[in-house]
Amino acid sequence: MDGQQPLPLEVLIRIILFAVFYVTDDAVPYFRKIQKEEQWLYRFPRTPSIYPGHILWVTVFTVPLTAVIVFFVLRRDQKDAKQALLCASLSVFLTGSVTNFIKLGVGRPRPDFLERCFPDGNIHDDMNCTGIAKEIIQGYKSFPSGHSSFAFSSLGFVALYIAGKLHIFNRNGHGNSLKICLFVALLVWATLIAVSRTADFHHHWQDVTVGSALGMTLAYFCYRQYYPALSRSVSHLPYVSLPSERDLIPTLPANVVNNTVAVDSLMKMV
Repeated sequence: MDGQQPLPLEVLIRIILFAVFYVTDDAVPYFRKIQKEEQWLYRFPRTPSIYPGHILWVTVFTVPLTAVIVFFVLRRDQKDAKQALLCASLSVFLTGSVTNFIKLGVGRPRPDFLERCFPDGNIHDDMNCTGIAKEIIQGYKSFPSGHSSFAFSSLGFVALYIAGKLHIFNRNGHGNSLKICLFVALLVWATLIAVSRTADFHHHWQDVTVGSALGMTLAYFCYRQYYPALSRSVSHLPYVSLPSERDLIPTLPANVVNNTVAVDSLMKMV
């Protein structure tokens, strides 16, 4: 397929994206000023994560890998497995980098920020925090939700990948309720991860909404870099397995080509 980049360059891009995510994850964000009349938004108690971070990472990396392995075992298509892994890794690492940059620029406090800032419960009018510095810094990284964006960048990709493989959205796969249930289940899983961040007071609903949209949007864009539209009959194949546009141009017989050239020459003379 035309435009395919060399594998070493593809890998390098992902290493760079991961490095950007890793560095920005501990960076200090913009400290948004909290007005007294809005303090109620940040007075919620600190609670453990309903969907802990380590479980999220297991989900983000193992679910796409499992899906790719399953289809590789079924179809033995090495090109597809390679393209799927490139697509999934790009979706996750790109989403992580973009999410962190937005967090740093917005600096929105989390719902439990005041408990992070004043663990003893004595809130100062000047908002000079007395809590642990690292907890305070993380407390300013509410928007958008990383759990939400990561969940949709990973599970959203898997949903698209399976939809393409099973032809859910083209004529070859219509009328199969099991397929659509599998597709929807993956999106519901991602949605529940996102919603849990409001239930445990780690994010506001706006953070979760934007994070989910960000993750799903980037997952779709990354998917379309490697796979055709889900409505096409070849949605199960990556672009590298499809003929290029040049190959699709029909070869004309020599006499037709000669006649065409002769007509063009005559028209120029006229």
